[in-house]
Amino acid sequence: MIWNPKVKNSSIYFSVIQIILLLVNSSCHEEETAELPTISTKTVSSIGTTTAVSGGEITSDGGSKVNARGVVWDIRSGPTLNTYAGLTLDGKGLGVYTSNLSGLKRNTTYYVRAYAVNGAGVTYGDEFSFMTLAEFATVITSDPVNITSTSVSCGGNVTDEGGAEVVERGVCWSISENPTTYNRQTSDGSGMGSFASQATRLTPGKTYYLRAFARNFIGTSYGNQVSFSTLPGQGEGEIIFNTALTYGTFTDIDGNSYKTIQIGTQTWMAENLRTTKYRNGDPIPEITDLNQWKNLTSGAYCNYNNEAEFAAIYGRLYNWFAVNDVRNLAPEGWHVATDNDWTTLISYLGGNNVAGGKLKEAGLTHWNSPNSGATNESGFSAVPGGLLLTGIFFSGIGDTAYWWSATPVDDSYASYWELIINYNWINRYGYQKKDGHSVRCVRD
Repeated sequence: MIWNPKVKNSSIYFSVIQIILLLVNSSCHEEETAELPTISTKTVSSIGTTTAVSGGEITSDGGSKVNARGVVWDIRSGPTLNTYAGLTLDGKGLGVYTSNLSGLKRNTTYYVRAYAVNGAGVTYGDEFSFMTLAEFATVITSDPVNITSTSVSCGGNVTDEGGAEVVERGVCWSISENPTTYNRQTSDGSGMGSFASQATRLTPGKTYYLRAFARNFIGTSYGNQVSFSTLPGQGEGEIIFNTALTYGTFTDIDGNSYKTIQIGTQTWMAENLRTTKYRNGDPIPEITDLNQWKNLTSGAYCNYNNEAEFAAIYGRLYNWFAVNDVRNLAPEGWHVATDNDWTTLISYLGGNNVAGGKLKEAGLTHWNSPNSGATNESGFSAVPGGLLLTGIFFSGIGDTAYWWSATPVDDSYASYWELIINYNWINRYGYQKKDGHSVRCVRD
């Protein structure tokens, strides 16, 4: 029998205590010289979100019959039959017994002790503590509304945190079913309740799949999937170049046309590379399977989120093996920028701490807010194309620009240069060559 009162002053609560006291009193008449029983508590096992298993073993009745036994538990140490969150009644007598604890709260620490009642009174076994499990949060996806050619209003409702705090919630979407947070996503606060989201930078006339998500320390859970189609129309619009400057143009082997810009003594591409062929005409493999991508040791490209529509604005993402291929990723007369090229550019623009703002496309057409310090006074017109992180997930579009350098760090790593939305600096880092990054070229 399990007793787990929620209101301790209930009549049921008193009846349980009265039963135990009657058992004590009746035992007292059996043997005036009785001693307390000898009892030990069984280790807690089979711990779930609201249940657990314990019990006890009575090896001596102290010379008086054991008329009640079980376990008692509480969220405070030292539970007794007078102070407890729950208890069981598990028969009488000597021996081993099993107790099933129920009605527990998730992700909560409890203290449990076995007890035994005879004519001498109540005795307790040693105390064990345990923590119940948490579980995935429960979240419901809201229906999409206010659908335009490039955006949609959506959101969700976290109805159950799973016994652990929801530290992040939002929506994720893709052109493929069952999107995850490895696809494009929003971040819309934490905790329980309803939240609103805005999915942006969508492609006109395209069907998308969307799910709300909620993350606690157990992991990420997803709501029901909804689908919608964006309206026909124009997409995000062209790159915002600096109209006060004069740009050149050139065309790659694929027929892609690019603007170019003179910055100091260098001529740079003013757009990210979009080619699907090496300089000699050999095709660069397009790899859309992320498991395949992360095991590559040869050149490949992909589009952000495997959506070809992103290439027109943000260019394509290449692994470093394509950058280093002897067939040349850069068009004739050009080369992928090296660390020396980047350093020359940054020095001309005043150094790392200020050059980033001078390189970034101005405004919020393609950059998310705040796009700090963005003036594009150099004409470089950097857009935030994101990356494919070691073939695991796409991330950062709208927030961050990453460009490979042709300069390796070691056998596994190569240099890359980074701009982000909330700073006007540009910095160099090194990461695995299997990453997918954007590429800019410099004229030979």
